[in-house]
Amino acid sequence: MHIAEGVLDAPTLFAAAGCTTFGLTIGLRRLTPRTLPTAALFAAVFFLVGTIHIPIGVGSVHLILNGLIGLLLGWLAFPVIFVALALQALLFSFGGFTSLGANTLLIAAPAVVAGLTLRPLLQQPSSRRRLLVVGTLAATIGILGATLMAAIMLWSTGGETLLGFITLLVAAQAPVWLIETIVTALAVGMLGRARPAAFTLGM
Repeated sequence: MHIAEGVLDAPTLFAAAGCTTFGLTIGLRRLTPRTLPTAALFAAVFFLVGTIHIPIGVGSVHLILNGLIGLLLGWLAFPVIFVALALQALLFSFGGFTSLGANTLLIAAPAVVAGLTLRPLLQQPSSRRRLLVVGTLAATIGILGATLMAAIMLWSTGGETLLGFITLLVAAQAPVWLIETIVTALAVGMLGRARPAAFTLGM
């Protein structure tokens, strides 16, 4: 999802940019020759799925796969998502540069939370059922976390004047969550069986 440029007020933008800078600092320290190929791959994946979106009021909805990115990349989610969003803003005017910090934060922070909380469940031989459950939880944390952060940012800017847009944005995430859950669960199930080491990067 993206929050359109010019919607958030200056205090919210500055606070979000500060938090994003913190996340980028940690993520860039984990960018090594070993993690770079995977990070570049998922930056491209995130960029592509993010170009197919539906405008919803002052925002938009689309697949973001941040739960999967968090499981695979950990703190690297911040630079990966930042670069992809910057390219979308530059090439397609999605989101915009003034809201780049806010959009990065609302997508990357839940990704890191998903990685920190769920990765320990993948550090041992896992059954297919466990992998599917972890994938489902990762997608849920990713979508619900991003939706909650977007709602908080919009509320901090406009309060009740943006309540209608916030409600619409939240409601629109239901079908996105369903699709994200299926895609993420299947991806985690496949990778967990074929290449468990994929879930050891970026932490």
